[in-house]
Amino acid sequence: VQLQASGGGLARAGGSLRLSCAASGYSFSSYYVGWFRQAPGKEREIVAGINWSSSTTYYADSVTGRFTISRDNAKRTLYLQMNSLKVEDTAVYYCAAGPSYSAVVDARPPYWGQGTLVTVSS
Repeated sequence: VQLQASGGGLARAGGSLRLSCAASGYSFSSYYVGWFRQAPGKEREIVAGINWSSSTTYYADSVTGRFTISRDNAKRTLYLQMNSLKVEDTAVYYCAAGPSYSAVVDARPPYWGQGTLVTVSS
């Protein structure tokens, strides 16, 4: 199971970025997937999650209304559209996968990609 995150970079507050996570080595469409982030000096936290059919999503309160998670099972890719970025969104973002909502949102997922750094300037 391999996950490859990309799309991080520098953005101004109020701006937008789109993260991507390419999956390989497993049946991507059968897994619950999500995005996490870890800011300097803070613990890693869940940002958003999405089920296999995209019928249900989860968002942390801090990003609700600003971030949108989506997936394309045919392309084996997970996305995170980040709008109205804030300085406090600065963090290393990780994609992750697991067999269920609880395995990703409520617990530590078994599969992780490498992080991609998002820096938001004021």
